[in-house]
Amino acid sequence: MTGCDIGDFFELADQLPEVARSDNGRYWRIAVGARTFGYLWEPTGTVGLKQTIAEQLALVAERPQTFEIQFTSGGFGWVVVRLDGVERDELAELTFEAWRLTAPAALIDHRGDRLPR
Repeated sequence: MTGCDIGDFFELADQLPEVARSDNGRYWRIAVGARTFGYLWEPTGTVGLKQTIAEQLALVAERPQTFEIQFTSGGFGWVVVRLDGVERDELAELTFEAWRLTAPAALIDHRGDRLPR
């Protein structure tokens, strides 16, 4: 496994419609419109991504060395992803799903199921 890095995550997120990132000093906030779907911590090479609670639990149970529970909120389970523990195609799926759980319906309809590459 080659794993990913911060550049991979930014490249994938930037391919999705209306994504904005903001540097908050200790972390980057990744949002669609005003709604956050991800965080990136450069010093640790990790991202926090919005997922369903079922997906959060499945990821952590399957690969606890790569994924950990960050928190739950409003019926969603945020998961910390160690970038060096995932391949780019898996990171693309996780990033897309986080975006899709957050984006307005019109953007989701327009994008369809096309993953970032």
